[in-house]
Amino acid sequence: MNRPTHCDSPETELADISTPAETRPQNPKPVLRPADPRFSCGPVKKYPGWSWDALADAPLSRTHRAGAPVARIKEAIERTHALLELPEGYKVAMLPGSDTGAMEAAMWSLLGQRGADVFSWDVFGNRWTLDARDELKLKDLRVFQEPAGTLPDISQYDPKRDAIFTLNGTAAGVWIPDFEWIDADREGLTLCDATSAAFAVEIDWSKIDVLTFSWQKCMGGEAQHGMLVMSPRAIERLDSWRPDWPIPGLLQLHANGKANMAVYEGSTLNTPSLMAVEDYLAALKWASRIGGLPELIRRREENFAALDEWVSQADWVAYLCDNPAHRSPVSVTLKYTDPDVIASGEDAQWDLTKRISSLLERENAALDITMHRASVPGIRIWCGPTVERDDLAALGPWLDWAYREALDAG
Repeated sequence: MNRPTHCDSPETELADISTPAETRPQNPKPVLRPADPRFSCGPVKKYPGWSWDALADAPLSRTHRAGAPVARIKEAIERTHALLELPEGYKVAMLPGSDTGAMEAAMWSLLGQRGADVFSWDVFGNRWTLDARDELKLKDLRVFQEPAGTLPDISQYDPKRDAIFTLNGTAAGVWIPDFEWIDADREGLTLCDATSAAFAVEIDWSKIDVLTFSWQKCMGGEAQHGMLVMSPRAIERLDSWRPDWPIPGLLQLHANGKANMAVYEGSTLNTPSLMAVEDYLAALKWASRIGGLPELIRRREENFAALDEWVSQADWVAYLCDNPAHRSPVSVTLKYTDPDVIASGEDAQWDLTKRISSLLERENAALDITMHRASVPGIRIWCGPTVERDDLAALGPWLDWAYREALDAG
């Protein structure tokens, strides 16, 4: 009688039993793979169910000044306003250059009227520090800077001064967990880079005057477009103040000596990609369908909880941020803890990270989890709302497997 093909023969079973223990695989691969291996911290995974059909109605091959394209841009602005639950009077604009362009437009157009403080602990926070100190050459500047993994002393905030800060350090694994440190009746403006926090955390808009983000982070959109949120106080600053330094056209928020209000009504400073706009609109509609901002935040919380359960049991990595209160639950950064790995030095740790990443990519278990090149060697995993909890739960055993394989290969 023929045996079913899905059953092992007795001979195979006996061979397995008789195999010496020392020759059996010592690091078996996990059985369950993440259904989607994309855990990049930017650009991030698109929302569940995304397909090219989402772009079918994009008004391509048309000028961005025509009726239909302007209507699409205005809809993106209005849906952003609604999804972020912005207060009345807050304005939204679409700018070139991703979050970087939006943040630098705000800095170039708004700063210089009064003293400014920069709170920096991440790659892009360091970028804003360089802009303020070396490019704008602000005369009255204080810099509060810490290495990746540590939050600066935000208690040094002075409400009479402008403040520039990153809400969530994507490459540093550190976030600012609340807004209690900011005065509601401040005199200065608060400029917040929230590119990996918008749509993933609650924001107290009474404490924010300027907020920037990009589509490629929490919403999984395409790159090169930035969003600028402006409070009435920030608009008033534009109406009453213009810095004495030259402002490039792509960063220019003034028009005829006043705030350029056209950019909040669908006009843009240069030509946007209408295909990318359509993609962002699709993500905004998905978010509204599933329950809006509360549901996006809930998904992020569940994602982090799933990964945190593995991290708490891992014996070779730990959070880069030692303070649980400051630990980012969106972009999770992990450092090596094995004494032998630490003693090997940073170059060897970077090599280990590359081996881990290559093994996981080969197995299609995880893509793009290497730490940012300007940070420290380790692993970086995105827990934003477009990622699925089950995929993060399945990821942990694969990380363990790849680490052991990479050590043996090294």
